[in-house]
Amino acid sequence: MTKKIYIAAFALALFSSCNQEKAAKANTDLLYFDLKGYFKKEINRLQQLKPTVNKTVSINGTAENKTAVITDWQKELAIFINADINKTSWKGSFKTSTENGADVYSSDNKKIPVKKLSILKNGSKVGKIEVIIDNKNILYQSQDTLTYYPDSLYQIKKEQKIRLLKPKSYFIVGRLK
Repeated sequence: MTKKIYIAAFALALFSSCNQEKAAKANTDLLYFDLKGYFKKEINRLQQLKPTVNKTVSINGTAENKTAVITDWQKELAIFINADINKTSWKGSFKTSTENGADVYSSDNKKIPVKKLSILKNGSKVGKIEVIIDNKNILYQSQDTLTYYPDSLYQIKKEQKIRLLKPKSYFIVGRLK
């Protein structure tokens, strides 16, 4: 009899903790633009659409061009997803404003690498996303500018300086056909 009571109590505790977890997830409203959610939808859409991409990769001015069908959009656009500003520890760290018709989220916090996220909309649809990322420490410094135009182009520009090494610049452009 005692064993049945313990099992019932354990099942009840497990059930109530699951309900609390669901309630906690339901109450986590995003404070800023859902960049991660937007790109997950874009990745699914592009995986189904399978567009041909004319991709140019340039390192320190030496460019290589190739046309291909991207098979892993998750990997291709991961840098955009990683720039999500809705991280729990970053809540309240971004100022929101409007510049030239775009919603702009900016931060001057030295611990946050994403300095600016700009979303330009055409009506209710996103027309352009631009992200500026700045990483600095004693040995390393990099500035990234990520630009995304749905159904048209994505661009990654990176300037990198590592102490005691020559600076490097990377430029990647993918044009969707």
